[in-house]
Amino acid sequence: MKTTVCVVGGGPAGLMLGLLLARQGVGVIVLEKHQDFLRDFRGDTVHPSTLTVLDELGLGAAVQQLPGRTASGLQATFDDGRYSVADFRRLRGRHRYLLFLPQWDLLDLLADAAAQWPGFTLLRSTEVVGLIRDDAGRVTGVQARGPDGEVQIEAELTVACDGRTSTVRTALGLRPIEHAAPMDVLWFRVPRPAQHQPELLEVRAGAGGLMLLIDRGDYLQCAYVVAKGGYDAVRANGLPALRAQVLRLSPQLENEVKAIESWDDVKLLTVQVNRLKRWFAPGVLLIGDAAHAMSPVGGVGVNLAVQDAVATARLLGPKLRAGTLAESDLARLARRRWLPTVLTQGAQRLAQAGLVAPTLAAGARDQPVRAPRVLHLLRRFPVFQAIPAYFIGRGVRPEHVE
Repeated sequence: MKTTVCVVGGGPAGLMLGLLLARQGVGVIVLEKHQDFLRDFRGDTVHPSTLTVLDELGLGAAVQQLPGRTASGLQATFDDGRYSVADFRRLRGRHRYLLFLPQWDLLDLLADAAAQWPGFTLLRSTEVVGLIRDDAGRVTGVQARGPDGEVQIEAELTVACDGRTSTVRTALGLRPIEHAAPMDVLWFRVPRPAQHQPELLEVRAGAGGLMLLIDRGDYLQCAYVVAKGGYDAVRANGLPALRAQVLRLSPQLENEVKAIESWDDVKLLTVQVNRLKRWFAPGVLLIGDAAHAMSPVGGVGVNLAVQDAVATARLLGPKLRAGTLAESDLARLARRRWLPTVLTQGAQRLAQAGLVAPTLAAGARDQPVRAPRVLHLLRRFPVFQAIPAYFIGRGVRPEHVE
């Protein structure tokens, strides 16, 4: 098979890039190793920056029909009280909220929209197993394994959107710079209690640890933070101990926590924060988690990946259509997306060092956890809650569709 662009990975970045390139008349094949997108506990926080992009694509009305839940603010509860952290109602524009949308619904929407363009092809159940190179070492496509056997795809440009365990990155021999993360995350769900406030995103910090509660309508999706590498210890202590820790943070879940019946109900997310020093090589580009794995702090990973895709299509699409793409164009794209990545990861690392690590340490010593001073400032001067709201919701250098 031959195409102009081969996109490896059918996640948010890959499908968004495929859609945007196809709209420009660029031939593109997207490879997705799974048959469908139905995988639980994936990043599904859709921020105003991404919602704006979807509006620009004419998909805003379709998004509103999907089964999402909105949150207008972020609040944190500590042993010394409750604090408002970010008020998204203070943002400008149409979308002054976060949208929690099952990722498979978003991906199905993007795939259906892209399929309307003649230059777009999505190959499901097709996994990349290697790269094709010419005599000069330039990447000229990929080797993959599909439902009918081996397939070879030749492309002018290969774009890796295949996540933090990127096969393309491994084949290139690229190793990201790792930044230590003090935590991993256990994901599980419990029924939604009647008194829960659906319009707010809640973080609970205390002697029991740290937990995020996401309202999904008839249930809460819970992210329980544990010390890095601490999953085995949590599991060794047993489910009753985990339920007890959850109840220390959220006593109102006394009945709901019983829904955690086995370890099959608990999924582990190993947190990584890293980024490549070089995002490209001759004939190949890496974006999204393949280029920079983000901490779950702020839920910005999906949105940063989408912004990468939008910038890639806008900057490289005309070059690809004209057949004039050069390595300097890949370097230009990488430079543009470097600053948002570095600043976002820097903010995440500050939050991890200033909130997550001290909370986990206090929990290990069974000590109360008090709110950081900055939250007292935000409580006293609510107007400043627009700052974290903008950084989370809009981000650094939001991209737009031409």
